[in-house]
Amino acid sequence: MRSSVESNTVTSASFEDLVQEILVRLGEDPKREGLVRTPNRVHRAYEFLTKGYKEDPEAMLKNALFTVTYDEMVIVKDIEMFSLCEHHMLPFFGKVHVAYIPNGKVIGLSKLPRLIEIFSRRLQIQERLTTQIAETIQKAIEPQGVGVVIEARHLCMMMRGVEKQHSAAVTSSMLGCFRHEQETRTEFLSLIRNRANGL
Repeated sequence: MRSSVESNTVTSASFEDLVQEILVRLGEDPKREGLVRTPNRVHRAYEFLTKGYKEDPEAMLKNALFTVTYDEMVIVKDIEMFSLCEHHMLPFFGKVHVAYIPNGKVIGLSKLPRLIEIFSRRLQIQERLTTQIAETIQKAIEPQGVGVVIEARHLCMMMRGVEKQHSAAVTSSMLGCFRHEQETRTEFLSLIRNRANGL
């Protein structure tokens, strides 16, 4: 157990101090030219890469809900996504495909990538990211159903460990009619896999 003195030292250290300590422990000289400003750069980079903690996804969606009579499937596919794995703090990246069938309300199309951005700019695991996107859409507009599929490549697998550079992880979250109706789920999966439509 840490003493109170050790605990206070840790909490009072700046982000830059901690990065400098990492450099020293890696065997580097933090005073050499290429590393002098690295602690500050890393601090700013992580502030950007984790900015999703400071944003409220539900509040963001509330400003972009529209009443409609449309009740066919809405799909936004191939949304680029970048995140940090919470286990190694290494990047994972890929594409997100989102679909829902409205039940009187739709979400402004530009807000779906924004929603993904909010959740992905946090320390994540792909499985949780997938369900967070689906459940937030479900809560916001209570559609007939929601489907989310994420295809991603993880640098923690590509650069370290098993070092499998061509592996990809695929996760899905199906709610409502996407879970209970095989035909709906099949249509969604077929449409996101169809790359011959020029989109």
